[in-house]
Amino acid sequence: MIYVTGDTHGEVSRFEELKRKYFLSKKDTLIVAGDFGCIFGMGRRDEAKLDALAALPYIILFLDGNHECFPEIFAYPEEMWNGGRIHRIRPNVLHLMRGEVYGIDGLTVLTMGGAASNDRQYRKEGRSWWPEEMPSEGEMDHCRASLDRVGWKVDYVVTHEAPAALAEKLCRERGREYRGDRLKRFLAELDGRLGYRAWFFGHYHDDEWRDDRHRLIYRDIVPIEDAAPGSRNLLEAL
Repeated sequence: MIYVTGDTHGEVSRFEELKRKYFLSKKDTLIVAGDFGCIFGMGRRDEAKLDALAALPYIILFLDGNHECFPEIFAYPEEMWNGGRIHRIRPNVLHLMRGEVYGIDGLTVLTMGGAASNDRQYRKEGRSWWPEEMPSEGEMDHCRASLDRVGWKVDYVVTHEAPAALAEKLCRERGREYRGDRLKRFLAELDGRLGYRAWFFGHYHDDEWRDDRHRLIYRDIVPIEDAAPGSRNLLEAL
């Protein structure tokens, strides 16, 4: 089964608890909707976290968010996996790259990582913030080309950021300044053209259906195929 969760920020205990509580096996896959955080320029500390994840029986797939050490992630060799490009971090830990469509357990999943950090003025470039957090125009064009190949229809979408209208409403509800950018506008473009069942996104640290197809995810664990607003398919939060 495929599950989706939100920003893990390097908390290996979340992955370990998931195995204990829900008995995930080698047949199961977990997708992290960005801010994976286990590759953050911390050297041996990162390696210890990744080795702990490699010892788990299930597959861990993650999108990049905005709080990642992008040069280190992007330095891993690329390979093809289930129809799209990945960085293989460990045998069972894979980075799902931007603008790819993957076939996973008979389902098609579009992924688009990245987001702008609202707190970058408090971070240091090259140590806690990297400009690669924002997808390039080339990566967005690649995403469009990937969707051209599948006729602009997928089963599920997983991103870190939200489409523009959703992002603006979330910021307003939280009393935060909304800062539009090209990624939010691009995701809004996809949302208007793409056929899909449900769209999962992280970044805003909450768990709720925003409407009948958009699921903000953070600490909840959601079985992707059963996801529907109002249903009893959400596993309790860790």
